[in-house]
Formats: sequence, C-alpha cells, structure tokens
Amino acid sequence: MKFDELVIPEPVREGIRAAGFTECTPVQALTLPEALQGKDIAAQAQTGTGKTAAFLIAIFSRMLTMPHSGSGQSPRVLVVAPTRELVIQIYEEAKVLSGSSGFRIVPVYGGIDYNKQRNDLSQGVDMLVGTPGRLIDYLKQKVYSLRKTEFLVIDEADRMFDMGFISDLRFLLKRMAPYSQRQSMLFSATLSHRVMELAHEYMNMPERYEVSPERVTVECVEQLIYHVGKEEKFGLLLGLIRREPNGRYLVFCNMKITAERLHRKLEVNGIRAEAITGDVPQKKRLQVLAEFKEGTFPVLIASDVASRGIHIDDVTHVINYDLPQDPQDYVHRIGRTGRAGAGGAAITLACEDYILALPEIESFIKQKIPVAPITDEIIVTDYKRAPRGPRSKLSHSPKRIPERKERSGRRPYQAKTSFPTPAAPSASGEADTAKKKRRPRRKKPGTGTPEPQSQPNEE
Repeated sequence: MKFDELVIPEPVREGIRAAGFTECTPVQALTLPEALQGKDIAAQAQTGTGKTAAFLIAIFSRMLTMPHSGSGQSPRVLVVAPTRELVIQIYEEAKVLSGSSGFRIVPVYGGIDYNKQRNDLSQGVDMLVGTPGRLIDYLKQKVYSLRKTEFLVIDEADRMFDMGFISDLRFLLKRMAPYSQRQSMLFSATLSHRVMELAHEYMNMPERYEVSPERVTVECVEQLIYHVGKEEKFGLLLGLIRREPNGRYLVFCNMKITAERLHRKLEVNGIRAEAITGDVPQKKRLQVLAEFKEGTFPVLIASDVASRGIHIDDVTHVINYDLPQDPQDYVHRIGRTGRAGAGGAAITLACEDYILALPEIESFIKQKIPVAPITDEIIVTDYKRAPRGPRSKLSHSPKRIPERKERSGRRPYQAKTSFPTPAAPSASGEADTAKKKRRPRRKKPGTGTPEPQSQPNEE
C-alpha cells in the first residue's frame, strides 16, 4: 500500500515526502486505514517497523480534519513513552511528519532544564510527548490538564511494565476524559495478557493487530553468534571492527562498568568510541548521540538503558558484547539495525558468564542463531592494555583505620588486655554487703497459704 491511496491532508503529505516515505510498512498498512477513521488500535510491532510514523500520520491527519474545540490547558495529543531516548525520537519524527501544519509539539523528560520545559508547556501545546515521571510532576502542579485531551498514544507498553511505570501510567489515565471521548492507540513489542488487560480497561474496543507474530526479529538482519571465552572477547571484538573499518557499530554491554572498560580499551587501541550508560547526564548523552549520527566516531557503547529509543540510520552492526539475560532485550538490541527495511548484522559474543540465557532467547525468537566459526585471523592478540579507570567510591576494599593521636594533657589510650576479676569474699566469710538480698518467690493465689508480707528493716 502506498500513502497516496490513503486520505491524508496535504500538510501531512508534505511531511511524508520530507521523511522520504513512499510505501507503507506492514504495520502502517494494517493500522492506518482504521486509525484514520478514529478507531482505537492495539498493535504488536517490533522496533524499526515504522510504528511511530503510523500513529503520528493518523493523529496529525485527524487533527487537521477535526474542528478544534479549544482545549485550554489540555494538549490535544498525549504520547507516553518509557525512556528519554524514545521521547526524543518521537519528537524529532513528529517535527518532520507534521509538515506545514504548524502544530506546537513539546517534549518533557528528566535530565533537561526543568523550568524551561515547564514554561514551554504552560504556553499551550498541541502534542505533548513525555516520560511518565515528568508528565506526572507537571500535572500535579497544574501546569496542564488532561480533561479535554482528544488523542492518547502509549508506546512500548510492555516496557512500561518492565520498568515499573505501570502505576504512573494508570495515574495519568485516570485523570483523562472517558475512553469514549478520545481516540487511543497502544503499541507494544508483545501483546501479553497484562498489556491487553490495560488496553481493555482504558480503551474503547481496540482493534488488535499483530505484525509478524511468528518472527519477532527483523528478517533482514543477519544474526551470528560466536562462542568465545571471556578472556578473548575483546580481541574478537577488535578483530571484527578492524575487518570492516567503514562500518558503524553499536555495542551493548550488560553492566555500566563493562561499558566503561570497553571504552578505554578501544580508545587505547586506536578505535574512536563513546559510551552512554544510566548515569551519563542527559545533555552529554544527547551530544554523544548527535555526534554518532553525524559519523564523528564509528563505535557507540551502550548499556540496556539505551537499547530502546535509539533511532540512528545506517547502523551496520549491532554487537552484543554481553549476551542479554532477557530475551526481549535481545530483540530490542538487534532492532537498532536493519531499520525500515535496511540491511544489517547482529553479532553476539557468548562467553561462559552469560551463555545460560541463550536457550531462552532462541525459544523466544523461534529460531536458532547461526554459529560462526572462530579463526586465528579474527582474534587480535597483540592489542594494548588499557590503564585502570578511576577507583569507585563504593569500593569494597577494607578501610584503613587511622591511628589514635595523643592529645596534650590527656592520658594515652590503652587497650584492656584482661577482664576484671570477681571481688574476693571478706575475712568473716560473708558475701559482699553491696549485693541486694534476694526477695522470696511469691506463690500463685490459691496454691497454699498466703505469702507473708516482708517487713522493713528496723535498724
């Protein structure tokens, strides 16, 4: 199906042409005809299949054809996404696809100037895109309202559950107008029972669509796995990068410390790289992503916090330096290449530390990952060793106890080397008079003669 076959206003068609789209992807061909008629949508679609464009084109088209009732502080559209990277991706794509419509689109997320976002939102907005935490923060301050919002989009709904955002999402949904007074669309990599329960609770009889349910990974991505020892992993990674020096690589690690070490090793061996992890400031993260998109450096190292929401064209290789422990993380990692029908390669380095997760991943994607042979020519053995990074503040090394200093006018501290001996009995053989005399035990009532009351000593 081509976009020319659909009833789309001219300003949105301008945005579609500016984005370079001509034919609909499978998820767009299924959902757009129904969404343009105002029906609610619940769609299962993998990353990189054009689902963002699907809901943006439908919403912008309906906003132009429907009369604006004047929503006041309420944005006409609310788009909720689980990560900052995904919010930025939706915002950038919305600016292009809106064409000459003149819609005001505002993104809100953590890590950026709080007051600036607040001021932008308070001036009125047509489309609000944000993460749950920041959306709730401004909603509680009454910077905006959701009572008259006409369109709702929940993107990556399964990730909302995984990241613990479902209670925040329900907080927002309960403060919106009834589901019969708005159009709602939900997109998720998997339409699990809990996702569909959310859809039936807050949506108006949604049309359910599943795009390629039997193949959850991108078909045009070539998948390979190398079984390698953890001591040889870096040498193999270096050999793969040197074999295709013109490639653009996205390398995923399971832990932040692994990503930092890998960054130092690549830099020492002449490979320009940058790393983004959970504790990198948002401003620095956006700068690194922008430079990687421009081709300033060829290798970007990321932890799973960035596996969703990174939308970078022409990523030729996704390398799982560590095999992910969650099958869905594997799908979303390799979805960073082969986007919108382009080719790509997904290479996994499986060492002894993470190999136990492989059967579950292959069961989830319903296919065996081809095993690639390892030759001596691929593994680099003469690479340079990287210097150690800064020592972590949370190091578990034992702390050195400072010596106690003697102060003037005070006796130096002396540790006790023996326990005090018990007091010796007096010469008359009587016990120490300082000890209190033990009171006689009181009998329970009814068990015998009453206990006589003790008399005070008369001395």
